[in-house]
Amino acid sequence: MSSSALDRLHTRIAAEPALVVAFSGGVDSALLAEVAHRVLGSRMLAITAISPSLPAAERAGARAFARDRGFAHVEVCTDEAERPEYAANDGNRCFHCKSALFDAADPIATAMGARVALGTNLDDLGDHRPGQRAAAGRDAIAPMVDAGLDKRAVRAISGDLGLSTADKPAAACLASRVAYGDPVTPEVLAQVERAEQELHRLGFAECRVRAHSGGTLARLEVPPDAVERAAAARQEIDGAVRAAGFTFCSLDLAGFTSGRMNALLPLLPSRTSA
Repeated sequence: MSSSALDRLHTRIAAEPALVVAFSGGVDSALLAEVAHRVLGSRMLAITAISPSLPAAERAGARAFARDRGFAHVEVCTDEAERPEYAANDGNRCFHCKSALFDAADPIATAMGARVALGTNLDDLGDHRPGQRAAAGRDAIAPMVDAGLDKRAVRAISGDLGLSTADKPAAACLASRVAYGDPVTPEVLAQVERAEQELHRLGFAECRVRAHSGGTLARLEVPPDAVERAAAARQEIDGAVRAAGFTFCSLDLAGFTSGRMNALLPLLPSRTSA
């Protein structure tokens, strides 16, 4: 299955004269950058958006992956953190974040005669993703969606190609940890990053530190099969999370689920359309 899926991805990418790949270093964008490099060679450029929402470890990982795979890679600074509509975190935050990305990427793509490509896969389409609306308005493409790849196929192909990201845990941007309705600030993002670094150090490779009440409360999510282990390490975890800047720390007994913050969307006083 993965070879035919890879063939479809090859064919879709080959239809483009050149591509600028939005490359975070995660499993999806890593596969897209790798295959685009194989198909297009020097007509592919990977760009990584640098802002307070990108953890330092992810930035370093993206650099290392690009270097190891030998494709062209640049970092661009994006200004979403300076945009009031992004900081307001009203449910359309991802729209404003992607808009900032395209504002930085579009001039590069124009100079190359390319389009911007995103590492969206089929499984992403059913979630609350305002960023996809921003992409639609900028003529960006999602080659893996066009090729019919879901997350399982992405990981399978990545494994077949020997990519180090094949089994990498999902790592959404730090802003996704901030409760909708609470302002997104560099200070809160830094708290989340420090707390998650400590959890990784304690052996919880897959985790989320969800920030509530302006960074006062940290709600921890680990995989369901790791909840008991986290509870047993509660004193060490609590101390590390408080040292990161939180006042209170709680362990979510339901365990980690991607997109858990979306449960807050119906509770917002108003939903604006971007």
